[in-house]
Amino acid sequence: MKRPIIALISLLSICTMAYNQNHLKLSLAEWSFHKAIQSGKMTNLDFPHIARTQFNIGAIEYVSVLFDGKASVEDPAYLQKLKSECDKYKVISNLIMVDHEGDLGDADPVKRNAAVENHYKWVKAAKFLGCHSIRVNAAGEGTPEEVQKAVIDGLSKLCDYASKFNINVIVENHWGNSSNPEWLIAVIKTVNKNNCGLLPDFGNFDKADRYLAVAQMMPYAKGVSAKSYEFDAQGNETKVDFKKMLDIVKKSGYDSFIGIEYEGERLSEAEGIKATMDLITDCTSENKR
Repeated sequence: MKRPIIALISLLSICTMAYNQNHLKLSLAEWSFHKAIQSGKMTNLDFPHIARTQFNIGAIEYVSVLFDGKASVEDPAYLQKLKSECDKYKVISNLIMVDHEGDLGDADPVKRNAAVENHYKWVKAAKFLGCHSIRVNAAGEGTPEEVQKAVIDGLSKLCDYASKFNINVIVENHWGNSSNPEWLIAVIKTVNKNNCGLLPDFGNFDKADRYLAVAQMMPYAKGVSAKSYEFDAQGNETKVDFKKMLDIVKKSGYDSFIGIEYEGERLSEAEGIKATMDLITDCTSENKR
């Protein structure tokens, strides 16, 4: 009886390896629930158990403006309660998307340094919660060249601080100059720090070809945001070819989390999240065949 058992174990190992090579891990971006949270129907503390119990997703991506007041991020009791909710439902805190803390590319060095320091509390919160990164914006006023120079300075300083906590600082294509992949990649290459990277978003492009742009960004990716808006009768996203995008992500060698970020109007937030999950599952199943 030993040989059949050994053969079965070997077969299971091969199947598991094949599965792991093709499987894309899913996380849930909190922005998918921004309407529910901003209307008071849900809070940031509810996020871990909703991700797990409603969608069986075990990794989450917070949004700074959806915390329960700015003071909550510096409240040890609040952060401990949030961490306890994650532990209770076996949910990983993946990253925090940080907004409205000043421009890292502000032309005024005093304001730029203040923006850098405003992000410190989110770095410390990310460390406490077990996140690997904070997501920031490469924003500022001026010509693309002027903003790029200022962003490089602000981002470098923030990365130096975050490195003390073993936290990555990742930049999303988030409209403006950051929607230009060449401009954004030049920023990352010039900063040239191990904890500095990108968060390619399937949406948020002004004029660039979104597929070429994501392909260019993927070598620097430490996260991926699968932005969805609306779906047709067959369940396909109407603005983004998810099969094409996920093929690009897979071919890059990226093997970490894909963040579901539903931003549509027609479906409810829960329905949009589920539709995005189903589409990703369908696309990755096709990739396996």
